[in-house]
Amino acid sequence: MTAHSARPRIAILTSHGQPSAPPPPEIHLAAVAAAVQDHLPDWEVRSATLSSKGFLEAAMREDGAVIYPFFMARGWFTGKVLPGRLKGWRYRMATPFGLDPALPALTVAAIRSALHARGWKVAESEVLLAAHGSARGPKAAEAAEAFASTLRAQMPELRLTTGFVEETPFVAEAARNCGAQSLCLPFFAQTGAHVREDIPAALAEARFEGDLLPVLGALPGVAKLMADAIERAAETELSSPPAA
Repeated sequence: MTAHSARPRIAILTSHGQPSAPPPPEIHLAAVAAAVQDHLPDWEVRSATLSSKGFLEAAMREDGAVIYPFFMARGWFTGKVLPGRLKGWRYRMATPFGLDPALPALTVAAIRSALHARGWKVAESEVLLAAHGSARGPKAAEAAEAFASTLRAQMPELRLTTGFVEETPFVAEAARNCGAQSLCLPFFAQTGAHVREDIPAALAEARFEGDLLPVLGALPGVAKLMADAIERAAETELSSPPAA
């Protein structure tokens, strides 16, 4: 227990979830929270998806929690939906998962490991970053393109392209030009319907010959990355008090 607190500090992991079937993503997010909890012994790490009615509100219970957005960008859900759901509470907001400055290095290590396991040379290989994109605004695509630029700077010998599920260039379009030594890396926090269904379907349509990797949220080291982000957020100012 930290000297300045008589009880554990609270962190709440939140993600979009799946409105048509809320329980599976809720269970998965709870498992992620348990892994983060291992790195934060003086905290209580809770979880709630936005798709499960009332779960986020029930998880809050008191002011002062750190909210961790398990999202890839500061888009509609993190910028509009989440603050709306938290109205009336005072909290601290951590950096969304996809914007964490430590994530690119973790990703580069995973790419190098995947290429090495297949006996592929970096300069002769390719990575397709498959992201969500959005018809609501540019933030999702901008986050993916910024992430891709960072990866290119760290692995200049690797050919890296981007494709999107919900906007152009679509994943199938981007995948058509990929060779046999290609990896498709989903720029997603969790394995939802887009990753399980839409991306494989797009790759099949493009006759993609490479391999599909796990989502970024499943990379080794992610739980520690999230714990570090929560601790950084704990040092920031609380959100403004609710209006009287």
